[in-house]
Amino acid sequence: MYFLGIDFGTSGARACVIDAEGTVIAEDLRDFGELAEYERAGIWREALWDLVAALPPAIRTQLSNIALDGTSGTVLACDEALAPRHPPLLYNDDRAVDEAKLIAKTATPGHPAAAVTSGLAKMLWLKKRLGLTGARLYLNQADWLSGLLTGRVGMTDYHNALKMGLDLDTLKWPEWVEYLADIDYLPVPIPPGARLATVSRPRARYLGINPGCMVHAGTTDSIAAFLAAGVTHSGDAVTSLGSTQVLKLLSDTRVESTEHGVYSHWFGDRWLAGGASNSGGVMLRQFFDDRQLAALSERIDPAIASPLDYVPLPKPGERFPLNDPQLSPRLTPRPAEDTEFLHGLLESLARIEARGYGLLAELGASPLRRVDTAGGGARNPAWTRIRQRLLGVPVARAIHTEAAYGAALLARDGQQRFA
Repeated sequence: MYFLGIDFGTSGARACVIDAEGTVIAEDLRDFGELAEYERAGIWREALWDLVAALPPAIRTQLSNIALDGTSGTVLACDEALAPRHPPLLYNDDRAVDEAKLIAKTATPGHPAAAVTSGLAKMLWLKKRLGLTGARLYLNQADWLSGLLTGRVGMTDYHNALKMGLDLDTLKWPEWVEYLADIDYLPVPIPPGARLATVSRPRARYLGINPGCMVHAGTTDSIAAFLAAGVTHSGDAVTSLGSTQVLKLLSDTRVESTEHGVYSHWFGDRWLAGGASNSGGVMLRQFFDDRQLAALSERIDPAIASPLDYVPLPKPGERFPLNDPQLSPRLTPRPAEDTEFLHGLLESLARIEARGYGLLAELGASPLRRVDTAGGGARNPAWTRIRQRLLGVPVARAIHTEAAYGAALLARDGQQRFA
């Protein structure tokens, strides 16, 4: 009996198969490359089929459960057959400015759905342009992918639902969301890990997998990375250093601040407090490839603070720890020596992380005890030591750093993962 987790991130999709003990049995990866807007949905669909079909037959026929994660706030407008009626709007798409202002006037104060990049703002933007008959469903990325497997749609997990307006007190769509969006167009919120349906018979035959394989409600990519790290104590956190920087702190108290891009996710009887900065690996790769990053990082002395103070964004706009769609990058002055430049970039990224955790503490979250690191940045020892110096708590690479492993745990444990 095997359990499959599939992670859809910004630049690619990864599959991870585990057994009942949590041992990794198989892993695979599909890179998306640079995608045009109109290509996104088709490439995601192909990656899903390819990752499942590429598993060895002995694994496919014994797959028991599947769960997927997707980027938070990535929205698709679809018909009832799941055919997209508009190219998907990605997690960081900030075109829904007017819609976000309308939400801010109507929503519960401080709700993350009021952000310009929220799922609800994107839905309203799409609905305005497609009309009442242009699309029947507005789904998060993970909802859509799960629906491709089961043939059934109309449900979303609490984590992906948050930025569409979920009320964390009732775990339902509130009246103000119904007023703005009409909940008939939205999926029904259910717990992450809850059973959705078995893989549809035609799809199971096509992919050669066990026809009784159950698909579970998924989660966001950053929460899947948090699950992979195995954090259990309040005050412990996971920073995902991928294309962006995402901070998640396990907290006894719920904290929120739209002004700072801070929100809390449901996590059983506790909360995942945090936020997502647009800074991260995508900015580093504007200047260096992986080989250069590794070589230059070895020359950095992480015990010495860099005097350079950058705003290390790939383009204008920041979400956390300051929610400012107009914030401009600042990447000057650039030293002649690349090692000094990279040192300044890593130091500036670490300052954003430190400000983020400091802000969570100011808002009343559980005090930070330690930070585990997921994503590609977890493999950089110099960056880790810079971060530990600025954070003032132990920082380590998580035992399991891939969100796909967290999705596989969700497939194995279902909603009991949050008990």
